[in-house]
Amino acid sequence: MSFDKHILITGGAGFIGSHVVRRMLIQYPNYLVVNLDALTYAGNLENLRDMEDLPNYRFVKGNICDAALVTTLFEENQIDTVIHLAAESHVDRSITDPLAFVQTNVMGTATLLNAARQYWGGDYAGKLFYHVSTDEVYGSLGETGFFYEDTAYDPRSPYSASKAGSDHLVMAFFHTYHLPVIISNCSNNYGPNHFPEKLIPLSIHNILQKKPLPIYGKGENVRDWLYVIDHASAIDTILHRGKIGETYNIGGHNEWTNIDLIRLLCRLMDEKLGQDTGSSEQLITYVKDRAGHDLRYAIDATKLKDELGWVPSVTFEEGLSRTIDWYLANPEWLAHVTSGDYLNYYEAQYSRR
Repeated sequence: MSFDKHILITGGAGFIGSHVVRRMLIQYPNYLVVNLDALTYAGNLENLRDMEDLPNYRFVKGNICDAALVTTLFEENQIDTVIHLAAESHVDRSITDPLAFVQTNVMGTATLLNAARQYWGGDYAGKLFYHVSTDEVYGSLGETGFFYEDTAYDPRSPYSASKAGSDHLVMAFFHTYHLPVIISNCSNNYGPNHFPEKLIPLSIHNILQKKPLPIYGKGENVRDWLYVIDHASAIDTILHRGKIGETYNIGGHNEWTNIDLIRLLCRLMDEKLGQDTGSSEQLITYVKDRAGHDLRYAIDATKLKDELGWVPSVTFEEGLSRTIDWYLANPEWLAHVTSGDYLNYYEAQYSRR
C-alpha cells in the first residue's frame, strides 16, 4: 500500500499522543502512522483499541532513547515526518526522580533528532521534525502578562528544565544542520484518556471513590486549560501549515485558579451523579504545596490564530462537561489505570497532610 506521508509519532499511546494518533488515522487514511511508545505507567493501548486494525497504523513498543530501534524504524517505514510527544511530563515525579526526566526528555529527543538527520541525509524536501513542548519552559507569571513565542526561557522544575533542554536541542539541529523543525508550546491539557495523576482526572476519580480532593497550598495557582481534542487539531494545523523553524504557542484562553476549577468540577459532578449540590466540594482537602510550584501560566496564542487560523472549538465549561461524561461512561478504563503501581505512587505523593 502506498502512502502520501510516513509519520512517526512518539508517545502515541499516552494522553495527548493517542488523540493525535487518532486524528491522523481518521483524517488522513493515506498517511502511514507509526506509533512508538514505551508503555510506561501513562501509556495505554486501550486508548487506541478501536484503531489498531487500520491498514495505515503500526504500533511499536520501544524507548526513544534506543538509537538502534529508532534508526530501524526510520529505515523500515521510510519516515519523512516526526511528531515527537514522548516525554516524562509530571512535575511531581520530576522532583522525586529528576534523572529519569533528563534521560527521556533530553537524551530521547537528541536520539530522535540524530536519527532523522542521518536518515534524511540532508535531503529535507517534504521532511519535518515537529516537537511538542510545554508552556512551563517559560517559568512563572505574576498576576498579569502572557507567554509569547519569544518569551525568555526560565524553567523552575526538573521537568520544565528537561523540556527546555529538548527545545534548545531541536533549534540547535535547525541552525546547525538545517533540519526542518517546528516547535509548539501548549498550556495544560485536559480531556478523555488522561491518566489520573493530573488535577482534573484525579479529582473525577476521587469524587467517584468518595476520597479527598488534594489541593496544593491554597489552590491559588492559575493555569490556562486546553481541551486535548483541540490540541490535536492545533497540531494537525501546524503540521500542515506551520513555517519551518518557527515556534507556535497553543492555548485554550481559559485561565482558572485550581480551587475555582475544582469547585466547578464538583458542581458538575454533583449534577451528573444526582447528588446534593456541595456534596463533592466537601471532599476538598488542602495539602502541603509542592516545591517550585509556579504561580501562573497564561499562553498568548495570537500568532497561531493570525497566521494559521486556529482557535479552540469549545469553552472550558463545555470541554470539562464532555470530559466528565467520558470518565463516567468508561469506568473500566479508569479502574484499569488506577491499579497497582499507580496506587503506590498516589499514596506517596498525597499523604503529606
